[in-house]
Amino acid sequence: MTGRPPTGGGGPDAPAGCPVAHGGADGPTRLYGLAAASDPLGIYARLRKEHGPVAPVLLEGDVPAWLVLGYRENRRVLDNPLQFSRDSRIWRDWKEGRVEETSPLIQMLGWRPDCVSQDGEPHRRLRAAVTDNLHVASGRGIRRHVTHFANKQIDAFADAGGADLVAQYAEYLPMLVLTRLFGLPEGEGRRLAESCAQVIKGGAEALEHNERIMEILGELAERKREEPGPDFATGLLEHHAALDGDELVQHLRLVLITAHTTTSNLLARVLEKVLTDTSRLSGLVSGQLNISSVVEEVMWNTPPLAVLPGRFATADLELGGHRVREGDLLVLGLAAGNLDPEIRPDVGVSVHGNQSHLAFSGGPHECPGQNIGQAIIETAVDVLLHRLPGLRLAVEPEELTSTASTWESRLDRLPVEFAA
Repeated sequence: MTGRPPTGGGGPDAPAGCPVAHGGADGPTRLYGLAAASDPLGIYARLRKEHGPVAPVLLEGDVPAWLVLGYRENRRVLDNPLQFSRDSRIWRDWKEGRVEETSPLIQMLGWRPDCVSQDGEPHRRLRAAVTDNLHVASGRGIRRHVTHFANKQIDAFADAGGADLVAQYAEYLPMLVLTRLFGLPEGEGRRLAESCAQVIKGGAEALEHNERIMEILGELAERKREEPGPDFATGLLEHHAALDGDELVQHLRLVLITAHTTTSNLLARVLEKVLTDTSRLSGLVSGQLNISSVVEEVMWNTPPLAVLPGRFATADLELGGHRVREGDLLVLGLAAGNLDPEIRPDVGVSVHGNQSHLAFSGGPHECPGQNIGQAIIETAVDVLLHRLPGLRLAVEPEELTSTASTWESRLDRLPVEFAA
């Protein structure tokens, strides 16, 4: 992305009509900081009550944005790229120098030569390379890879009689599988998992961790040019879309970060759901309950990405009763949309068989790796339940805590006990 030198974050001098001008006497709500980290759902509910299905918010650095809270409004934005573009080069606050190039937001919102940063024909060309090769990867014994690495992870704590299934299982297992699919050395898995988590979390270290990821993936691309193999990286290199060097590395980055962070978060949440409900746990162990129904419920109630970055208005328009200006940033409240009382007046009603949630995004940019994520989670849960007899939660369910960043809410720990 290019633009003039930054002149500071949005504030009282922000142009009339941008989100920062609509926040009321106290200004827009921050989606970062201690309050946002501890009670994101409470913030979404309050914003919905005060502003309706779309609300003005501030992101890190007090950068203004519209948070889309309503289910129907989210669908409208996701399904209409001509009105709501993914191309951040039209982002007015960036173009006018109010967003620093070193802002952690750039790791999530900045333009890159990848399929999620573009629309139309450029998007279709690049996405074809990703979807075609994810389809190939999903048919290459992915459940066998998950079983291998799941058993390896469990071996490290199986004799202890207890473990933290976040830190010792969910946080790293998806990345270990991805290293195999990408053609990366297994030893890179832990470093890459930590760096991916930091990029999503944001903060001062996001840029440094992104550079680490890019260095590792750049070396992978060079190696695969010389030593092609049956892996995702080689598939991108050889695809008829003819990705150039920058496009290749950026798509490796995109898939690695997105697939690992969302799948590890979702795996932890599914395990939480299973272990805090003994009837679900016994049903899974006995084979009377299918894990896919639990995954579906979690997708509705605690999607792995709570807020999706980002879309940019291509013209002045109205959304959810607010005037959105050309170049405004919109971030999509997937968790808030899934809990919208307009479509779910009773959250306790079963959502079994209803796959119309927002967890995979939607429209032209809908997540293309859904089947791989599902396979990882289903296999990981199955292996765990069969390896650890007497598995149970080691604390009361109300003692479990989560910490949120702008984009996601992650379970802090999941302590369990079992027969050693």
